[in-house]
Amino acid sequence: MPQQRPTIFIIDDDASVRRALGRVMTSAGLDYRAYESADAFLAGPPPAVHGCIVADMTLPGLSGLELKQALNAVQSRLPVIFLTAHDTTEARGAAHEAGAEGYFRKPVDTQALLDAVRWALKEQAA
Repeated sequence: MPQQRPTIFIIDDDASVRRALGRVMTSAGLDYRAYESADAFLAGPPPAVHGCIVADMTLPGLSGLELKQALNAVQSRLPVIFLTAHDTTEARGAAHEAGAEGYFRKPVDTQALLDAVRWALKEQAA
């Protein structure tokens, strides 16, 4: 049986960021789905088993950090990489404490983000 392709779940309230990150994922040969909020992501069908979330830390409604904590509570294996335009020591610490696989300031270096996504997918598959 062929292995399911991973899906990158992009969660950001800025439509231009969602489009830009979608183009990055497509150009790297990765499938993606984009959501405007963590609530919209959670309202959809259960996510693929093999994939990665790239989420803004600051979202309307449920924050990216709260999403990661909710996923931790149900023992989800989906890795989460955070993006933020409001980098603080506290935010970095909270992301690390929650078990984020990556943390990047906006604007993000797309190659570094792709490297982090690929690493997270590889770790998830191990």
